[in-house]
Amino acid sequence: MDSPARIKEALQKTNNNIVSAAKAFDRKEGSVSLTVASKTQSIESIEVVLKEGHRQFGENRVQEAVSKWTVLKKKYPDTKLHLIGPLQTNKAASAVALFDVIETIDRPKLAKAVARFRKEKSRNITCYVQVNTGEEPQKAGVAPKDIDSFISLCITDLDLPVAGLMCIPPAEDEPAPHFLLLNKIALRNGLKNLSMGMSADYETAIQFGSTAVRIGTSIFGKRPA
Repeated sequence: MDSPARIKEALQKTNNNIVSAAKAFDRKEGSVSLTVASKTQSIESIEVVLKEGHRQFGENRVQEAVSKWTVLKKKYPDTKLHLIGPLQTNKAASAVALFDVIETIDRPKLAKAVARFRKEKSRNITCYVQVNTGEEPQKAGVAPKDIDSFISLCITDLDLPVAGLMCIPPAEDEPAPHFLLLNKIALRNGLKNLSMGMSADYETAIQFGSTAVRIGTSIFGKRPA
């Protein structure tokens, strides 16, 4: 675990950078939120951030999140937990029970499962659709050519509360064109929220309309193995 003092300092610096970037690109004050990506981080490290008053976190794996956040959410009940990693259909029930936001809806079978469990469990969760802007075969997400019909399926046919879109640009690409593409897709589908931008590119994401940046390394340091 990195020292609590260093985590606190990094959190403050990140928040300041988000505010500065929003101001630089004429974004409204408070229009960009920080999702602290806590994948592989210990409960002790996460609690440093929670004790600073931050309440929006992202986890990549359902099982890991259950092991940490079942306890933490009882202690900090106003926390909003986002699933920002791929979701297997057989873990949809667990994800719906724990997470407040699922950002990685990307195929009809998963969308149908989440819609069913949301109603069965009476959970008022929010959903984002993940877009594979780079059309990478190994990466989750809906291809841009299929995205409009998939969003329509989720909202119109399945009554899923789709609030926005999420993407992860290819690591070797300049991220700006991917962020611009996601923004255009959101606009034509009437979606207001964009989850895009991580530690290396979040200021660029803010320039292109991100409403939530997902940052872990800049706050916690290099991830534990």
